[in-house]
Amino acid sequence: MAELKWELLTEVQGRLEAEFIKSYLEAQEIDVELFQESVGHHIYPVTINGLGRVQIFVSKEQAVEARRLLDDYNNAKES
Repeated sequence: MAELKWELLTEVQGRLEAEFIKSYLEAQEIDVELFQESVGHHIYPVTINGLGRVQIFVSKEQAVEARRLLDDYNNAKES
């Protein structure tokens, strides 16, 4: 079986937060893929019972750098 290319970086609640993180990482040349249950992001987004949860995956080769950048992103949000 082929080795997986992607590694789970984090999970966030809501597509908007996921898109912010994706944009931030892609600006740093990190490959990013988002995964969310399809019912969670239709015309009326659902954010209850975990349906609004979005998983953020990054390339395995870039995972260490992505984790460092995510820490920087989270620290900047808290400031």
